[in-house]
Amino acid sequence: MCGRYGLFTPPTELETRFDVTVQAAFEPTYNAAPGESLPVIADDEPGTIRTAEWGLIPSWADDPDEHRHINARAETLFERSSFREAAQRRRCLVLADGFFEWGSPDGQRRPYFFRRCDGDPFAMAGLWERWEPPSTQVKLGAFGGDTVSTDAAPVETFTIVTTAANATVEPVHDRMPVVLPPDREREWLSADRETATALLEPAPPDHLRVDPVTRAVNDPTNDRPDLVTPVAE
Repeated sequence: MCGRYGLFTPPTELETRFDVTVQAAFEPTYNAAPGESLPVIADDEPGTIRTAEWGLIPSWADDPDEHRHINARAETLFERSSFREAAQRRRCLVLADGFFEWGSPDGQRRPYFFRRCDGDPFAMAGLWERWEPPSTQVKLGAFGGDTVSTDAAPVETFTIVTTAANATVEPVHDRMPVVLPPDREREWLSADRETATALLEPAPPDHLRVDPVTRAVNDPTNDRPDLVTPVAE
């Protein structure tokens, strides 16, 4: 799975790297966690970076608190009801400088940070949804149900697609996010099912490096540059 990642490349550099404009301002994060609003490039506006909440809510969900998905398995992406519709028509690029996984390759469980060997930011395959709250809700009171209006705003959310780990990640974890090849990122946004499925492969092992990092990253309230600084094991 992928439960934490970092994005700290300045927005102006992301605009150049991904050939987009930033629609909404965002701060660098060294410990992005589920529930946060984070930058994505969605297929309906492929020329802009906007933010969405990490934790996909299917459009059909009655209760968003019961249907939050931070990851979607590549192997069942087009079959599972939570992702099937988004996989066909609502894809996005989740921008990152690296991702965290926890494992025990030396016998002691600890966090590791994975980044590209060249240090460049990259795009992970994602799906997005826009959840519309019902205009009315039934609240149960002492004398039965009362219908009340709600003015809650629509919520845009996303999930990160994961696949089997490559040889660099596997000693730490058996899953990893789909890190798209830089020259094929845009294909993910508009490809047919066959082509999109072919993109959901593990990144080549020699494209990524791994470093042990401080256990301070275990606390999602910590968010500072030293969280991605390599430390001695």
